[in-house]
Amino acid sequence: MLRTALATGSLIVTSLLAQGPYGPAPLPARLADTGGGSQLITAVAPAPGSTTGRLTWWDRRAGRWYEAGGAEARFGANGLTEGASRTQGTNTTPTGLFELPYAFGIRRAPAGTEFRYRRVTPDSWWCQDNASAAYNRWTEPLPADCAPGEAEHLVTYEKQYAHALVIGFNYEQPVHGRGAGIFLHVNGKGATAGCVSVPERAMRAILRWADPRRRPHIVIGTGEGPLAVTRY
Repeated sequence: MLRTALATGSLIVTSLLAQGPYGPAPLPARLADTGGGSQLITAVAPAPGSTTGRLTWWDRRAGRWYEAGGAEARFGANGLTEGASRTQGTNTTPTGLFELPYAFGIRRAPAGTEFRYRRVTPDSWWCQDNASAAYNRWTEPLPADCAPGEAEHLVTYEKQYAHALVIGFNYEQPVHGRGAGIFLHVNGKGATAGCVSVPERAMRAILRWADPRRRPHIVIGTGEGPLAVTRY
């Protein structure tokens, strides 16, 4: 079963075997919380230590969830871990329910993209320096208090950041040391350092599909074991 916890910390368990009138209910219908919108991305690994799984994007219409697309997903090299207790530098993907603040990319946004899309320039960095006031933020240029070795120079990730969505993990009120720069992006050579990645074709399809007026969120979790999916 997949476990879902609300912001209050109360644990609500919903069975993955829940039945609808036409068989098993779609995954979003089995979650206690989907963010309140009518679009949802689910990224589910078969077990906590898995580095691959399935990413699916869903639409809610007339009270029911319908699959809009899907692809194989890659996760952190050390699997998944609960977002609330994650530690930076562990190469783990945080589980939870997250907002998607904006999209970005080195390449132009795919035709039809409605999400706010920020183009990467040679001055674009993502600060991951725990000593910096810009921790877990895009900066242009790199501020003096953020060491270059503790930041990602976005333009150097030509393949991965061709297109991406910011995942709102540790984003609204960043806790230093928990982790920074968690994105949904294009596949690189293998497992990620904590992000979720998909083939480029899928990433472009997601950007064309996502409608900010429908408040899409992403749920990252596992279909086995004790990991909870917590709303942030």
